[in-house]
Amino acid sequence: MTETNSKAEVASTETSSVQAQGASANSADKPKASRNRRGAGRRGQGWNIAQFQVEPVEGKARFHDFDLPDNLMRGIQDTGFEYCTPIQAQSLPHTLRGHDIVGKAQTGTGKTAAFLINIITDLIRHPVEEERFMGEARSLIMAPTRELAIQIADDATRLLKHTDIKVHCLVGGMDYGKQLQKIQKSHCDILVGTPGRLLDFANNRDIYLDQVEVLVIDEADRMLDMGFIPQVRRLVRLTPKLEERQTLLFSATFTPEILRLTETWTDNPVTVEIASERVATDTVDQKIYITTASEKFALLNNVLVKDDVESVMVFANRRDICRNLHEKLKKKGFKVGLLSGDVPQNKRMKALDMFKSGNLKVMVATDVAGRGIHVDGISHVINYTLPEEPEDYVHRIGRTGRAGKTGTSISFACEDDAFLLEPIEKLLAMKLPCTMPEEHLLEEVPAIASKPKAKTSAPKKAKEPSAAKEPSADKEPSAKKEPSTKKEPSTKKEPSTKKEPSAAKEPSAAKEPSAAKEPSAESPSEETSA
Repeated sequence: MTETNSKAEVASTETSSVQAQGASANSADKPKASRNRRGAGRRGQGWNIAQFQVEPVEGKARFHDFDLPDNLMRGIQDTGFEYCTPIQAQSLPHTLRGHDIVGKAQTGTGKTAAFLINIITDLIRHPVEEERFMGEARSLIMAPTRELAIQIADDATRLLKHTDIKVHCLVGGMDYGKQLQKIQKSHCDILVGTPGRLLDFANNRDIYLDQVEVLVIDEADRMLDMGFIPQVRRLVRLTPKLEERQTLLFSATFTPEILRLTETWTDNPVTVEIASERVATDTVDQKIYITTASEKFALLNNVLVKDDVESVMVFANRRDICRNLHEKLKKKGFKVGLLSGDVPQNKRMKALDMFKSGNLKVMVATDVAGRGIHVDGISHVINYTLPEEPEDYVHRIGRTGRAGKTGTSISFACEDDAFLLEPIEKLLAMKLPCTMPEEHLLEEVPAIASKPKAKTSAPKKAKEPSAAKEPSADKEPSAKKEPSTKKEPSTKKEPSTKKEPSAAKEPSAAKEPSAAKEPSAESPSEETSA
């Protein structure tokens, strides 16, 4: 880069294992147009990198190998990370030097941490040089679903525990006013959101994207499938020119449409590709039960009562099937939640929290609602109906078998969806084992009969979030706001949120200086790297 304060180089001792396709790990920093850098991150107190020891292992990259700031490394230690996943090892050498990235990776590969570590490093290493304004984002992360956006924000918060960097999350289906209040209370260093709600805030001049330094578009293929690309285009146009920002785009597939988008939104990107079949087959035991449509629920019921089934996600293709399954499983006495577009956002988040804490054993979900969800300890994934898109199969079974643990995937194939097996097998480059279920798995018995908890009374039904009739969507219209005439600089106690409305982006010099001194950040000292 050509900035006065350029991004720090990664360690020169990079191994061949962290080289990405199409570019050398020793390539020069990406040239960018000069611009004022802003942001702050405090150093962790009472902690030294020597307290985080990870032994070098041949063929594996450590986070120590990238000369990351101490306060970020402390956050990485708190999360339990030690060695990089393939997507992290292949992308970080380039993103830390300022290169754009186009990454092909499935969910569960660690791509969220890959782009968050790059963003946080950038924010920490470039201290505030001029005034800050509320709602003015320094980095922007767009995700296709509410659950994924919230998950990304949660992951960022954990990594940022020992910094002053602020994260804000804007998603549809939740109260606009409450989200606005939060974004008015502190500076917006990292902004995460769904396209519809982000556009609402931008149109109402409650957020400003003209100073974005790092842009992340996650799960671009899902954005395309859900019809969000027009909204994404409008948001991208509000950010600086591609030569003046760093862009990271991730997709599970590289279709011609996705490739055209990368050409429009990225500048000479490095391509990093992680094979989907590795994600799907390494730690997941996959089985297919050949059955009939009428036998599916009895089969599901009897699979769920097995002793080795601890935490389960059940996927179906349609909302009505999910609603029906949810109600029938509740009647059988299962502690079950529902993730579907039919369910209001607050109930979805409550159900997800209960599932994560173990208060719910079963979560029924559609592909859209279940995309990007990270829940530790899921023992089984059940495909009640096979997905119509082979890539969705990989996403589904990727919910189990994480963090080095093994998981089980069970799919029900009846006369209506058995033809979907061949495309899945082609994608995985393997033949899936198909068997007929044992007779006892098809018997109509109460789900709780095999595990009675009391001799005299039937177990009480758990209070579960129920499906709502009113659908919720990311494109939910926001409340109309009176356009303000001035964006005032922020202070510590009286933050304001408005900028002068104009069609063109205004230079920072036109903004009134802040009345209060912003918190400054010390430049991190050299890190110890092995």
